[in-house]
Amino acid sequence: MFSLLRTNVHVILSRLRAMIWTILLIVQGILILFILVSKRSRSEKEPPLDKGVIPWLGHALEFGRDAAKFLTRMKVKHGDIFTVRVAGRYVTVLLDPSSYDAVIEDSVSLDFTRYAQVLMDRIFSLRLPHHNPAVEKAMMKQHFEGESLSCLSSTMHCHLQSLLLQAQRPCHNQTDWNTDGLFSFCYSLLFRAGYLTHFEGEQKSNRTDPIDVYAEYRTFDNLLTKMARTTLKPEEKRTAQSVRVRLWELLAPAGLGEGSGSSTWLRCYRHLLQEEGADEETQRRALLLQLWATQGNVGPAAFWLLGFLLTNSEAMRAVKKEFSKISGQDSVQCPLLDRLQHTPVFDSALEETLRLSAAPFITREVVQAKTLHMADGQEYKLRSGDRVCLFPFISPQMDPEIHQEPQRFKYDRFLNQEGSVKKDFFKGGRRLKYYTMPWGAGTNGCVGKRFAISSIRQFVYLVLSHLELELCDPEAQMPEVNTSRYGFGMLQPEGDLAIRYKPRRSH
Repeated sequence: MFSLLRTNVHVILSRLRAMIWTILLIVQGILILFILVSKRSRSEKEPPLDKGVIPWLGHALEFGRDAAKFLTRMKVKHGDIFTVRVAGRYVTVLLDPSSYDAVIEDSVSLDFTRYAQVLMDRIFSLRLPHHNPAVEKAMMKQHFEGESLSCLSSTMHCHLQSLLLQAQRPCHNQTDWNTDGLFSFCYSLLFRAGYLTHFEGEQKSNRTDPIDVYAEYRTFDNLLTKMARTTLKPEEKRTAQSVRVRLWELLAPAGLGEGSGSSTWLRCYRHLLQEEGADEETQRRALLLQLWATQGNVGPAAFWLLGFLLTNSEAMRAVKKEFSKISGQDSVQCPLLDRLQHTPVFDSALEETLRLSAAPFITREVVQAKTLHMADGQEYKLRSGDRVCLFPFISPQMDPEIHQEPQRFKYDRFLNQEGSVKKDFFKGGRRLKYYTMPWGAGTNGCVGKRFAISSIRQFVYLVLSHLELELCDPEAQMPEVNTSRYGFGMLQPEGDLAIRYKPRRSH
């Protein structure tokens, strides 16, 4: 018996020693990796290197807290190109719009899919190992251009009209006011109309209530940046997983219907996923990605636009004047959606809004060493394994050399004096190809740009034509930006802007 006991003790001690040695080897490996990463120094012809004072983390905290403020500080310190350490990774940031094509057009040394796959996994728990983005983009173009675009826009218009009518019902008569937050008002209405257009299509019965989808999505959306940065707290992780599962369930029927309808693109998307070997569970997860891609930016964009109009009376008068001319035209000879195609004042106000509020990163992985040729003739070497990041929000969009008083909303900034579209902007005496980049560029370009613009235009037209809309506090100013949203498309506000509305007497 004692012999058996001694044998067991020896076995246990032997296993403990093995575990200790394993732990020591892992720690040693981490330390060696840490030292190798921390020892990096700037080599000849590389961009300025700023590692920060915190080992490994580098500038991660400041970058995540307020990327615009941090990168502006780095630009002042280092110029238009520099490399920073962020959570063990080295990111070269390029802020010269005249040099952006050197990154956007390089698909050999630079790859945009790898980091996208990382974010898909972190945010949507989605892995598509056999996915071909080029094939998907080509398929999407077929459904967001030409006659398909007209069909989508018409369906969206019907849903917007119906939902706006429902929004007016709480008013007992035309003298009563509804109150709401402008962000909540815009996001909810446009999300639900977009969901019905894209995800429900021709289905008339057993329809998933878009209010339920919106409620779950907003919970998901509020955690999105933390999911992307892997900074969720334990309770937030549980909430994120729970809301993902719920959204997967709600989206499960989407794209399964037969026959013609506005969800044709979704059926084609599902078919594409099936051809790539994606099972039903993976398809549901991919539908959540598409829900975010199609609905995550339009509502916030409409909020900023209407907010700027409500707080700038001259801009509001100019847009209303243009819309009133459209309302007065013959509706039989020229349908409303056709009349809404020529709105230069509105288009300028929208582009100005996007200049101030669209802030995506354009990111590439350096898959092989590259020499970056800048527009000014300078050359910089990029290391394989690093990332390259463009942040058009800082330049060109908020660059005072390109746009005078960049912090100020000027509804006619993109109009020439005679009212034509202004496209000539300069920096350093050079005419710019990119003077604002809310829709990305190259392989990052937004396929649904034209539909998104059409949806925002329809929404603002219907709201201003059918509702009396005003601020609860006439002296209210636009809320501050939620700085954690930099890099993730449209910015969102901290708080909201209180509004009230009621039906116009003529409607």
